[in-house]
Amino acid sequence: MQRNNKGVIGGVMAHPASFAGAFVLLFTLSFVMLAAADALPEPIPNEISNGSEPEANAIEVSNPETPVRVVASAIGLDAPISNPSSTNVHVLDNALLKGAVRYPTTALAGEEGTMLIFGHSSYLPVIYNQAYKAFNNIQKLEKGDIVSVLSETAEHRYKVTGIRVADATEDVVELRTTGKYLVLVTCDSFTAKTSRFVVTAEFVGTYSLAN
Repeated sequence: MQRNNKGVIGGVMAHPASFAGAFVLLFTLSFVMLAAADALPEPIPNEISNGSEPEANAIEVSNPETPVRVVASAIGLDAPISNPSSTNVHVLDNALLKGAVRYPTTALAGEEGTMLIFGHSSYLPVIYNQAYKAFNNIQKLEKGDIVSVLSETAEHRYKVTGIRVADATEDVVELRTTGKYLVLVTCDSFTAKTSRFVVTAEFVGTYSLAN
């Protein structure tokens, strides 16, 4: 005589409604017990898709602002920014003697487009004009580091996305017009063909200095 033993699967197929009800009841009881013991897994936070969404407390800027200082605490960078209106090489080189320089025609703080800022770097043992060391060590920035561009009223934060050495004969730096970006470049002179460090960063958010 053949035994009629369908096992667990056979029992489920024979009484599907009863099995479903028992499963739901067991799951609910388990959930309640885990919750009471504070043993439920923590929810996974929504990740920022590209790292450029503003953080908490960010403000909206209705009008572009002139940058006056660039700061990157990760490397001890803190330099004033000049904003000459002329693209004349001599004017720009003279401005570099005072600190960093925003290249004319590039974006202002909070403005759509790319802000391009140049600065001297020098590792001579004796430097009388500290502006010659304005961009020392920008090559030591790492992806994810924050670079802040300050205006008179706000801090505009950018997150580093890339660091590279520009070829000695390379003159072109990509200036994207869609989105908000920052590019830092070291230079000996606006006419020099020496190799330069180029740091690219994308906009994170704007924060009021009043806070």
